[in-house]
Amino acid sequence: MDMEKRYTFEDLQQIIRRLRGENGCPWDKVQTHESLREAMLEEAYEAVDAIEKKDNANLCEELGDVLLQVVFHAELAKEEGAFDMTDVTDGVCRKMIYRHPHIFGTAQADTPEAVLENWEALKKKEKNTKTQTEAMRKVPDALPALTRAKKVQKKAAEVGFDFYEAGGAMEKVLEECAELTAEFTGNFEAQEEEFGDILFALVNVARFLKINPEFALTKATKKFINRFEYVENSALSEGKQLSEMTLEEMDLLWKKAKKNARPK
Repeated sequence: MDMEKRYTFEDLQQIIRRLRGENGCPWDKVQTHESLREAMLEEAYEAVDAIEKKDNANLCEELGDVLLQVVFHAELAKEEGAFDMTDVTDGVCRKMIYRHPHIFGTAQADTPEAVLENWEALKKKEKNTKTQTEAMRKVPDALPALTRAKKVQKKAAEVGFDFYEAGGAMEKVLEECAELTAEFTGNFEAQEEEFGDILFALVNVARFLKINPEFALTKATKKFINRFEYVENSALSEGKQLSEMTLEEMDLLWKKAKKNARPK
C-alpha cells in the first residue's frame, strides 16, 4: 500500500473488481446482494451513530464503509449484466434534478415545507402511485418498525386521515393500553396484537410532537444503561452483587440514580 497516495473513487472500484476477480479474495468472490444485506444496514447504522456522537473522524470512516457497500453491490450487478455504477450515479442525478424543479426548473418552493410537499408529489407521480394505499405499501418493509410506522402514518395524514392534535393521538394510546391490560389473561396472539397497537399509537404521538421515535428509544435505552450502571456500581461499592439483592433494594438504588441524573 502506498501511504502517500490519495486514493479515489475509481481506485475503490478497481479494488472491488480485483477482490472479485479470478485471483481475488475467497470471501469477496462468493458474496451476493442477499449475503450483503445485513452489512448494508449495519454500516448505515454505524454512520448514524457517528453523527449522533458528533465524531467526525469516525463518520468519515463509516461513510467510507457505506460507500464500499454501494460500490460492491454495483459491481455485483455489473457482473450480472443488470446495471453498473454509472447507472447508479446517473439515476440519482436525474432523480435529484427532477425532484428539485424549484432549482433546476421554474417551480416555486420558498420554504423547507414546500420543498417536501413538492418532493412527495413528484415521487408519487414518478413511481406511478395512483392511490394512497399503494404509497403506504411502497414504504420498505426493511425499515426499522418504528420508522416504517411513522412513514405510513404520514402517508395517511397527507389525505387528512389523522388526529387533529397530539391530545387525540394520546387518548388513542391510553385506549390501546387498556385493551392490552384486558388481554393479560388472554392468548399470546391477542396480546401481541394489542402491544403492537400501543407502539403504533405511540409513534403517532411522536409524529405530532416532531419526535423521531427511533432516536427517542435509543436515548431511553442509553439512559437505562447509565442508570443501571449506577445501581450496579453502588451495589458493588457496598460489597454486594445485584443477583444477591432484593428487587426492593435495587429499586431504592434506581431511585437514587434517577435523582442524581436530574439537572440541578
